[in-house]
Amino acid sequence: MILGFFLPWIIFGAILALHVALPARWIDGYVRDDRDRPLRYRLNGLLVLAAAVGIAVLLVAVDAAPADLLWQHRWAGLAGACVFGLLFTAAFVLPAPPTGRPLLADLYLGRRENPRWRDGTVDAKMWLYLVGAVLLELNVLSFAAHQYLALGHLSAAVALSAGLLIYFVVDYLTFEHVHLYTYDLFAERVGFKLGWGCLVFYPYFYCVGLWARADEPDPHAPAWLLVLAGVVFAAGWTLARGANMQKFLFKRDPTARAFGLLEPRPISDGERTLLCGGFWGAARHINYLGEILMAVGITLALGAPGDPVPWLYPLYYVGLLVPRQIDDDRRCAAKYGALWDEYRARVRWRIVPGIY
Repeated sequence: MILGFFLPWIIFGAILALHVALPARWIDGYVRDDRDRPLRYRLNGLLVLAAAVGIAVLLVAVDAAPADLLWQHRWAGLAGACVFGLLFTAAFVLPAPPTGRPLLADLYLGRRENPRWRDGTVDAKMWLYLVGAVLLELNVLSFAAHQYLALGHLSAAVALSAGLLIYFVVDYLTFEHVHLYTYDLFAERVGFKLGWGCLVFYPYFYCVGLWARADEPDPHAPAWLLVLAGVVFAAGWTLARGANMQKFLFKRDPTARAFGLLEPRPISDGERTLLCGGFWGAARHINYLGEILMAVGITLALGAPGDPVPWLYPLYYVGLLVPRQIDDDRRCAAKYGALWDEYRARVRWRIVPGIY
């Protein structure tokens, strides 16, 4: 029990050590400092992930740990991560100057915008996402290993769902630099929402479907359902990754065609420019639709669409992204004024073209 409680603490520390010790590349981000210079970020997420998985495999190979260790201690690990997340929130928020909001709002949303150490060697936001991604990957591998050890084989459903989650993590860390231009990096502060969310919710809730199904008998999912799951996931990935990449490329060169194909079709007031072409001409937050579809694909892949628990994952995305879209629209209306009104007239739909 004690080991399980502190397992995530050990993993968090190991990921920090790997992040600092392993080679990395420095990338300019979208956020700018007080002198209007872009913040530079030290990124090596994919290398950290490979090293962490390699260490885990080595520990299993030499019988230093069972392959399903994180499954065996999943409840204690969740409790330990939860306590760590609460302590992290208090340590980051309470010493910082108040924002003028109520204390509970500051605790939830945070006070500090871009906490960094050692001249940016460690950036709090990027470290949080790295920690969440790596621990999620380790949980997925351990949960899948549990089914293999319990049943003597890995069901096609769990294998596919785990594989899609693994791809989700690897894809995120492959394009880690692209996320320097996303909403949470430039708009959110570090508090409970971001800190506890990455330390606890991200690595433990995103695999809620595997948590519910890894200990269940093989559902013998029909091939058509697994194919459908893969198609839905691929469609979601295309929208999310394509839209994020197009925005990233646009911010670097507003005149270039994304992927050599998509016209940017920008609008401008002479000072500021908004992207209206390609993915961003279909809906103002088309990437959110992509993320929801990926979650639906991962859930369908489990082969038990009648089980309500795995559906908590895509429902969470709906609950997260719809309010975020409303908040982002509010921020953009205040920032861009009449230009945003013109953009909304051109791009009518918020997330789902033709529906919302």
